[in-house]
Amino acid sequence: MQIKELKTTYYETDNINELPADECKLINRAIEALASSYAPYSQFRVGAAALLDSGEIIIGSNQENSASPVCICGERVAMFSAKAQYPDSQILKIAITAKTDKFVIDNPVSPCGSCRQALAEIEERQSLPIKVILYSPTGKIYSFDSAKILLPLTFNENRLKK
Repeated sequence: MQIKELKTTYYETDNINELPADECKLINRAIEALASSYAPYSQFRVGAAALLDSGEIIIGSNQENSASPVCICGERVAMFSAKAQYPDSQILKIAITAKTDKFVIDNPVSPCGSCRQALAEIEERQSLPIKVILYSPTGKIYSFDSAKILLPLTFNENRLKK
């Protein structure tokens, strides 16, 4: 048996002003998206904003339901809305943030496994990386050059398409 290692590289800052203007705008749109979150059960609101190659920004927020399996995360709302409204556009970047009144979120919240898989598959489908920017209400920011970095062993079974 061999030991193998997976490494993740990302950028971290506490200063939003260190980011390019389009990423600052994207984070602010993700923060605005928190207002449309429907989270009466968890009170954990998630906002996301996806930047398309056209310059359009599509926002999304989590939408809960008392039947938990039918809930949808803010990241997937933004991505799926972008692809539904602009099917020929490519998603260049996505900013994600979260907020709750129950506790302080000190570090950026990362996407759940389902959102990571959806991000990775859209990235694969469009043959272009999606930069993922995670923003904490305390100001800390993590930035990943590709969604696949968040899910290094992505399920990608292309034989299912045949």
